[in-house]
Amino acid sequence: MRPGDRYHEWVEWSAEDGVTVGRCPDVTTGIHGDVPVALYGELCDVVDEVVAHLDREGRQLQVPRIHPMREVV
Repeated sequence: MRPGDRYHEWVEWSAEDGVTVGRCPDVTTGIHGDVPVALYGELCDVVDEVVAHLDREGRQLQVPRIHPMREVV
């Protein structure tokens, strides 16, 4: 499991900005790019790097606040 797997990451088109945006609000403000699949991989790398940096610094990681929708039974 990746260090960033506990955080919700997603990629979406931003009509306002005219680019694809990768978001993970619990860890970083976001990144942008042109190819959604590649951008998601880059976003995962950024989140993992931020989590590793905070861990190395001995700083407490934020508890995930953003959760994907769950199936309602």
